[in-house]
Amino acid sequence: MSQQTKWSQFSVLITVFFFWGFVAASNDILIPVFKDKLHLSQLQSQMVSFAFYVAYTVGSVIYFIISRVTGGDILNRIGFRNGISLGLVISALGTLLFYPAAQTASFTIMITGLFIVGLGFSLQQTAANPLAIVMGDPKTGAQRLSLAGGINNFGTTIGPLLVSFAIFGSVTANTEAVASIESVKTPYLILGAVFILVAIIFRFSSVPNKIDLDKIASEEADDTNKVEHKRSVFSYPQLIMGMIGIFVYVGVEVATASNLPAFLQKDLAISTDKVAPFISLYWASLMIGRWTQSVGAFDLSKGAKQVLRFFMPYIAFAVFILVNVIANHDVTPFYYYPFVIIAMIAGDILSKGNPARLLLIYSGFGIIALFIGMLTKGMVSAYAFMSVGLFCSTLWPCIFTLAIAGLGRHTNEGASFLIMMIMGGGIVSLLQGFLADNVLGIQWSYLVGVCCFLYLAFYAIKVKSVLKAQGIDYDHLESSGGH
Repeated sequence: MSQQTKWSQFSVLITVFFFWGFVAASNDILIPVFKDKLHLSQLQSQMVSFAFYVAYTVGSVIYFIISRVTGGDILNRIGFRNGISLGLVISALGTLLFYPAAQTASFTIMITGLFIVGLGFSLQQTAANPLAIVMGDPKTGAQRLSLAGGINNFGTTIGPLLVSFAIFGSVTANTEAVASIESVKTPYLILGAVFILVAIIFRFSSVPNKIDLDKIASEEADDTNKVEHKRSVFSYPQLIMGMIGIFVYVGVEVATASNLPAFLQKDLAISTDKVAPFISLYWASLMIGRWTQSVGAFDLSKGAKQVLRFFMPYIAFAVFILVNVIANHDVTPFYYYPFVIIAMIAGDILSKGNPARLLLIYSGFGIIALFIGMLTKGMVSAYAFMSVGLFCSTLWPCIFTLAIAGLGRHTNEGASFLIMMIMGGGIVSLLQGFLADNVLGIQWSYLVGVCCFLYLAFYAIKVKSVLKAQGIDYDHLESSGGH
């Protein structure tokens, strides 16, 4: 099967990926602001991440209950395109709460608004992630999802900068004194209006509303005689293990970033209003990795893909530098970061487009980066923690692709359970915040991330044999020249 990617539809789909990244990364600017102004502990400040990410779980549970009560999968009935539009409207309603939250300096109302935004994102992600995988050859679904993730991380790169500008009123001076909680409302009200506009665009776009999922399952298998059509989605071990994988992956990705401001303030004495470019580089690191792996989604010659593997990460890094230069941030602390990117490029080459192998390699690199961060000081330690973004970059598409492979008619339900496990972002952040406050200190609290990467390495090894038994072998990409 060598189905061409439907680029016109895909270009519309990836807009929602941008919004997910914009909001998720902007949370890391809200955390230190509310912590300073409302005198919260590190554990309390992590409720920002917890409220946002646990909403994915609640949204997925609601999706499951409604599907069972009404006797049919929601997206199979209302359609994928309509589901994304509905999710955007729900998220827009959540942004309205930022107005009373800012006016009254209410932490509770603010995280309630984030929770509702997350509910909408839950429905959007349940529909959009499978769509990204099936809009072309299923064998290159991980690369296509990486491309969408690269757009997501363009949002994560500029999100902290724009929200920081809106909150602090300036990007050039020490403006901590003029920062106010009331200034939080403006960017989120604008965001809500954009959500409504994009919901309307989606409703009338050419993005497919219905998909033959059983046909997709047959197309992705090398041996169709081994394709399994089981009665329950929970009968697929790749999904059950993948759910845990998504939990710990989102956990380490979010906890690393949301605890980074506290580390920077303590170890490098960086003030709250100067944290934004460091947070921006962490999320830009995910963009760097995803832009690199997305090369495999394009219909290019093998030689052209090899060249782009080296150029694409530095193009993405240049975008980060450009955005921060425009914002008049000091980028001199980041000039040596391109040398760190070399490790990510090496991992991508060694993976040869195999999602299970890439998951194993980057999990190992993530463990090494975290230990370097815990054992060193200053910018070396900061570089190490920020580089976790490079090695988290393509883990989502790898895990998601492997977990829903072969599910057929159960794909939507399986996707909703994977989205449910995004709650790991909130729970792992809370755990690391607790350990930072009470047990290990901020630097050694990153041992939590090491444990997360260890499970992902195990999943990478185990899922390969599970899928082979079902006729799905991603090693076939190597012999067919993919990626």
